[in-house]
Parts: sequence; C-alpha cells; structure tokens
Amino acid sequence: MRQWGQFLEPYKQAVDELKVKFKGLRAQYDLEDVHTPVEFVTGRVKPLASIYDRTLEKGIPFEPSAELATELPDIAGLRMMCQFVDDIGTVVETLRQRKDLEIVEERDYISHKKPSGYRSYHMIIKYPVQTIHGEKTILAEIQIRTLAMNFWASIEHSLNYKYEGEMPNEIRLRLERAAEAAFQLDEEMSQIRDEIQDAQQYFSAFKETATRSYDQKDRRKR
Repeated sequence: MRQWGQFLEPYKQAVDELKVKFKGLRAQYDLEDVHTPVEFVTGRVKPLASIYDRTLEKGIPFEPSAELATELPDIAGLRMMCQFVDDIGTVVETLRQRKDLEIVEERDYISHKKPSGYRSYHMIIKYPVQTIHGEKTILAEIQIRTLAMNFWASIEHSLNYKYEGEMPNEIRLRLERAAEAAFQLDEEMSQIRDEIQDAQQYFSAFKETATRSYDQKDRRKR
C-alpha cells in the first residue's frame, strides 16, 4: 500500500492545487463585478477500487506504473459547474489561456452528446506538481458542465453502479428522456439569462442592505 500512497500523492496534490486555483477564478470575477461562469468546483482522486476496475477493462497490470498513469488520464479529476450552457465555453477559453497547465485533449459532449444522453465538456491536461524529489507532471481530467447536467450524470452513475453496467432498458430510456429534459431546462434558463442575473444582483444587493440594517439596529440596542 505504501507504493500506491507514493504513486497517488502527486495526484492528490494536483487536485488540491487546482481546486484552489479554479475557485480563485470565481473570486476574480466577483472583484470585477461581472457574472462568474464558475458556480463551484469539486475534485477527487480515483479510489483504488475504481482504478482496479479500469485496469481490468484495459487489460493492464494493477500496479503503480508509467503505463497506468498514461492509460488512466482521469486518476485526478476536477469538475467545474456552471449556471448556463454558454458559461461552459467561457470556462474552456479561460483554461486554454492558462500557462500553468497544458491541454492535451478535448472532448465536446455538449454538442455531441453520448448515446445515453450524457452531456459535459472534458479536458485532459498535463499539470506539473512540485515534490521533494523534483517536478512531476501528471495527467488530470477536467469536466465542465451545468448544474442540470451534473445532477443527471450523478444519477446515471449511481444507477450504472447499482445495475453493474447492465441497466434495464426501461430505466435506460427514461434516463435518456430525463437527459433531454435537463438540457431543455438549460436552454430555457439561457433564454432568460438576463432576467435571472438581474434578479440575482437584486437579491444580493437586498441581502447586503438588510444585513447592514440589522447590524446597525443591533449596535443601537447595545
């Protein structure tokens, strides 16, 4: 297990660093007082059980190795959630311009959905991690999607796990319809995007004013 710990540590470090950097994007947009395309960011290192399953699928040894690192580019995974479909393109362009990572592959499952109905934008990147033994460059996957897409993908993943990849046809068809419904929701939200953003700005301003008013009343009582 020590070998696995040493092998996976740079991936954990990469996930931690990238989460901080990508969350920082939201703060930067907030400072500019403009709409932020990043709603929130999550990240994880693939569990050993999942790595084992993938090695069986690919027919490679289940052991820390350069081959494993190459064949499984999603050992380190980040998800960037957006409010609107158009925000995904903004995030993609922002990542393309970064100098601290190198994009090696892009897969557009937004314009070209999977047969299951799955939609998301995937990027495989090279990211350098500084370790006590020097710099180590690892592969990581970034998935960029809307909140609706993420909700659907989470449900689909759980059902696939439950049925061990052999999902009943009725469930599969209902999931496909749900995927289309989720995408239609995204489309509708995009159509009224300006109204939504105005409402959010109004709510934020109202909340800030109400908080200041409450603080002032509280101080007077003291």
